[in-house]
Amino acid sequence: MAPQRYASVFRRMPIDLIEEESKHGVLSKSLGLWQLTALGVGGIIGVGIFTLAGLVAHGDANNPPVGPAVLISFLIAGLASAAAALSYAEFAGMVPRAGSAYTYGYVALGEIIGWFIGWDLLLEYIAIVAVVAIGISGYAEAFLNGFGVELPAWMASTPDQGEGGIINLPAIIICLVVTLILSGGTKSFGRFELVAVGIKIVLILFIIGLGLFYIDAGNYDPFMPSGFGPVLTGAATVFFAVFGYDAMSTAAEEARDGTRHMPRAILLSLVIAMVLYVAATLVLTGMQNYRDIDPEAGFASAFSSVGLPVIASIISMFAVLSILTVMVTFLLGVTRVWFSMSRDGLLPPWFARVDHRGTPQRVTWIAGIASAVLAGIFPIRAVADLTNIGILSAFVVVCTAVIVFRYTRPEAPRTFRLPLMPVVPAFGVLASLFLILQLHWETWLRFAVWLAIGLVIYFAYGRRHSVLNVDSPHYRHDLASRA
Repeated sequence: MAPQRYASVFRRMPIDLIEEESKHGVLSKSLGLWQLTALGVGGIIGVGIFTLAGLVAHGDANNPPVGPAVLISFLIAGLASAAAALSYAEFAGMVPRAGSAYTYGYVALGEIIGWFIGWDLLLEYIAIVAVVAIGISGYAEAFLNGFGVELPAWMASTPDQGEGGIINLPAIIICLVVTLILSGGTKSFGRFELVAVGIKIVLILFIIGLGLFYIDAGNYDPFMPSGFGPVLTGAATVFFAVFGYDAMSTAAEEARDGTRHMPRAILLSLVIAMVLYVAATLVLTGMQNYRDIDPEAGFASAFSSVGLPVIASIISMFAVLSILTVMVTFLLGVTRVWFSMSRDGLLPPWFARVDHRGTPQRVTWIAGIASAVLAGIFPIRAVADLTNIGILSAFVVVCTAVIVFRYTRPEAPRTFRLPLMPVVPAFGVLASLFLILQLHWETWLRFAVWLAIGLVIYFAYGRRHSVLNVDSPHYRHDLASRA
């Protein structure tokens, strides 16, 4: 191969040497099908039910109330997510490697596309951990309030949330606790996730079952108080709640049988989550009028409104535990994407070093502290919208990549083949682009600034140090010769 080939920003990571390349940074392989599914469910179900459902239904200063039609917002987001999930499932069966959308883009579309998605995911996953921590802090406060304990405003809210707010200290502490859990190693967080997700599902089934007895059909009228436009905007916001499987796919390299188990775990987790979301939103908006729902602790306020404050306190307590699983999944995601990009030479290899348990401790703590800073100073909706534009962009890339790869590498072994090619992934592209257009211009601006910073770093460091660059100190001839 000529050196000019290696210099192209569209050089591709060869799929047939992915497994061999992964040996340069060994991650512990200890996750089975149900642990992977728990990671997926843990990443999908959480802040969507316990926080965003109430926030979108109630509305805020910049967005009119969606009301009971928040159910439709979830269905639209779920439909778009399903098309992307099938694309992820096909890739996960071919490329059982840390990195998720970053790796898929690198393999199918080229290094510059992989870089942009990887750089995008570093911010988005850290922001997700932050927004979930903010949601948990709301339930933690509701739990303490049930026992007559009220935290001072300066340490429990940011300036935009009310008079006297300075910093969201509970959210910061929560981020650091989750970082500690993840730093314990793959087996440790895998066991935690399995147990916590089991508790979460039991809690949600309990909420749905008990809430059915307190539904007032009058609360469903009007069903769509602000028209269909806000429902679409709401879908773009709650999309945050239906894509945890993509972060779970970053753990593919730590699965005992990634090619078989990853596609199954992705699809199982999305189906379980969507069934529970539909039932939960019906109960929430049926128990309490959308105007009165607490946007930070929806179910706690709903049960308080029907004279069950003790149940509200119990929900708040278990909501804290169950939402922690979302943080674990996405913090895992950012560390594995970061690890993978560093191993490929696009970021300094210092970040790719692992400890004796096969855990990248450096990036784990850096990402955890960064999420704590975001959670402590930013409002929940701004952070949620920022995460959504990034993940939707990743979905566009993955759905496009699966089409390209199906036709450019039809002989590649696939343990799962998505149906109706190319209709399903094409729908995923269009649906994701449509939801991106529903987001506010401020979100676009923040996202553009982050990508511009990434572009500078890629050309200043990543392009020259890539393992596929013949002039790089990390150059790997066995990889570049097949790029």
